[in-house]
Amino acid sequence: MVNENKPREKERSFSIELKPKVTLQNITLNNGSHENALIEGTIGELEHAEFVEDMVLEVLGRKGVLRIDISENEVKRKGAGTNDPVYAKH
Repeated sequence: MVNENKPREKERSFSIELKPKVTLQNITLNNGSHENALIEGTIGELEHAEFVEDMVLEVLGRKGVLRIDISENEVKRKGAGTNDPVYAKH
């Protein structure tokens, strides 16, 4: 869900490319009061994961690719002890 109060430069985008489309297991778009979307599938066995052009995390599987618009610096910049749920603790 897009937060209209959040500046656009803080938003992150993603793409999912599935090689055989049968690996797409579920797409749910709610027309009710909630503006939720759920996309589920499999990219298969992990082959490689890396940051591309310092701004995209690319996770390659045997059956697809997941790309997320986030820099390596953003993933690592929050250290242990933070309560910020956006970044994983390392």
